[in-house]
Amino acid sequence: MAKRRIGESEGRAALAAALEGDTSRAALATAVRYLLEELAERAPGNSVEVRVPPFGATQCVTGPRHTRGTPPNVIETDPETWIALAAGTLDWATAVAESRIIASGSRARLDGLLPLVRGAS
Repeated sequence: MAKRRIGESEGRAALAAALEGDTSRAALATAVRYLLEELAERAPGNSVEVRVPPFGATQCVTGPRHTRGTPPNVIETDPETWIALAAGTLDWATAVAESRIIASGSRARLDGLLPLVRGAS
């Protein structure tokens, strides 16, 4: 199980603020990290790396583990897209079609795992 660094109430408050349009660095960073921790908890593993620069990255999804260098399955997106995907206000197919996600590798998909939360109350 992934170790949480951001408490549930702090993470949900930051997520709610971000979904309401708060684009401050603190709100975005906390919301992104909270959602990455949630993903790692729900889909433990090391076969896919999800990157949301500049705020964080996590490894998730059961499968072959990489040990050195760039992982074979990488997903990268911006903070706003990650928050929208994880909160269910943007679906995976739309984000891919709009080139809001960079994904490489045969396992670089999260469409079956998202959304992570519904609303942020």
